[in-house]
Amino acid sequence: MAGKLEGKVAIITGASAGIGEATAIALAAEGAQVVITARRSDRLDALAKRIAESGGKALPIVADVTDESQVKNLVDKAIATLGRVDILVNNAGIAVIGNIDGGNTANWRRMIDVNVLGVLYATHAVLPILKAQNSGHIVNISSVAGRTARAGIGIYNATKWGVNGFSEALRQEVCKQNIRVTIIEPGLVDTEINDHIDDPIAKQRSEERRKTVTPLQSEDIAAAIVYAVTQPPRVNVNEILIRPTEQDW
Repeated sequence: MAGKLEGKVAIITGASAGIGEATAIALAAEGAQVVITARRSDRLDALAKRIAESGGKALPIVADVTDESQVKNLVDKAIATLGRVDILVNNAGIAVIGNIDGGNTANWRRMIDVNVLGVLYATHAVLPILKAQNSGHIVNISSVAGRTARAGIGIYNATKWGVNGFSEALRQEVCKQNIRVTIIEPGLVDTEINDHIDDPIAKQRSEERRKTVTPLQSEDIAAAIVYAVTQPPRVNVNEILIRPTEQDW
């Protein structure tokens, strides 16, 4: 039996690990041809091979979402090779958390570049295609941190609140062109994101929190994305907030 996304093409950023990797596998399992992108070519090639061995189709393209020209080139290659784009999953993101006072401003710029500008660049590149098709779906991976501010993650909060605000404004702008926009807001997920933290106090605080909660798995978030993008065209799942059962923040 054909999958629910047979004939569709999906681009997934940050696909070399974690939520992006799990999402690529899940969308391919539903029949989508997936364009997987990240900076680590070895990881992308291994993922593409894994998807192919399972009967799916994956096109790996190395790109840095903070470089607008690379993002444009990524989308151009996807169109040249596969002929269309139906789904964009803006997953690439980092969380270099720590207090605002004494914070490393270089880390702030990195988070803004990846978490905000990366989303904007990819969205900007695919919108003309989706509008020409009069259909499409943009899924932006935000966070519970995009809804609830907490001391110690202020800049990360700022980036994810930015993603949420952008996503809702985008939804209003493009809904008449049959383009859907969904925000996915995970709580604690067992991914590499904790490895980005270089502030020892913030890292210890994060590790202590993780000891109190059984985290979500990347596959849990991928399942939420599959749910959103496989709804009938009349249905736009605007927002999914998904926390571990034990998470109280």
